[in-house]
Amino acid sequence: MDSEFGQIVRRWRDRVSPAAVGVPVSGRRRATGLRREELAALAGISVDYLTRLEQGRATSPSTQVVEALARALRVSDPERDLLFRLAGHQPPGAEVVSMRITPSVQRLLDRLAHTPVAVFDATWTLIVANPPYDALMGPTTGWRGLERNSVWRNVAGPGTRAVHTPAELTEFRTGLVADLRLTAARYPADQRVQELVRDLAAASPRFAELWDAGAQVSHQDPGRQKIIDHPEVGRITLDCDTLIVAADDVRIMIYTAQPGTDDAERLSLAIVLGTQALTD
Repeated sequence: MDSEFGQIVRRWRDRVSPAAVGVPVSGRRRATGLRREELAALAGISVDYLTRLEQGRATSPSTQVVEALARALRVSDPERDLLFRLAGHQPPGAEVVSMRITPSVQRLLDRLAHTPVAVFDATWTLIVANPPYDALMGPTTGWRGLERNSVWRNVAGPGTRAVHTPAELTEFRTGLVADLRLTAARYPADQRVQELVRDLAAASPRFAELWDAGAQVSHQDPGRQKIIDHPEVGRITLDCDTLIVAADDVRIMIYTAQPGTDDAERLSLAIVLGTQALTD
C-alpha cells in the first residue's frame, strides 16, 4: 500500500506543469513536471519526508499530509479519494471539517496571485497562503500543528502583524473562540476539532476561560479595515474581506488597499520586498 502511494505521487508529480501551480521556471529542466523539492514546498512538507514517501520508506502519512499533497498536485476529486485510500484513510466526508481547496476556488486564487490571500478551514486553521500574503504578514511555510491555527496565534501565541487596541483585541479573541464553538457544534463527530479544542485549552487558560463562557457570536466582519505593522514599510491600513465558500466551509481572507493612496504604495512595496526575500 505504501509503495503504491509513493508510486502514484511520483507519477502525478511528473504530470504537473510548474507554470500551472505558479512555480517559476528558469534555465533548462530535465524534469517535465514538478521537481521533488518543488512539490514538497507546495505541500508544506520536507523534501526528506516526501522522498521517503515516494520510496515507500515512510508509512501512514497523516490525513493532513495527504490533503496537502492532493492540493499541491491539483488532483480531481476521484483522484483525491484514491490518494486517501492508498494512504490507509477513508476520504473525508461531510461530517468532518474540510481542508479541501476545490478547482473552482483554486482558479480564484490563481487570479489573485498578486494580492495577499490566505485560505482557512472552519477551525481557522491555515490551509494555504500565497506569496503576497507571506510578504505582508510574514512567512507561513514553516508553521506546523497549532502554529497554523489563528485561534492559537491570537489567543495563546505570538499574534500577527495586525494592530489592535486592547479593547479590539479582547473583542477579536472572544469572537474567534465563539466562532470555533460554532464549528465544533457543526462537526460533533470530527475528532480533529475535539483535539484542537483540548490542545488550545491546555496551551491557554484564557482560551479555556473564553470557551467555558460559551459566547455564540461570530467575529466575522466583512469589509473590516485592519492596520498591518510591516517591519520594513511601516503601518498600512487595508481592507480585509473574508469570503466564505459555503459548500466547503472554507474562508478566503483577502487584503486590498484603496487605489492611488499611500497605503496602496506601501502594500505594493511590502509585496515586492517580501517576495524577493522569500525567493532569495
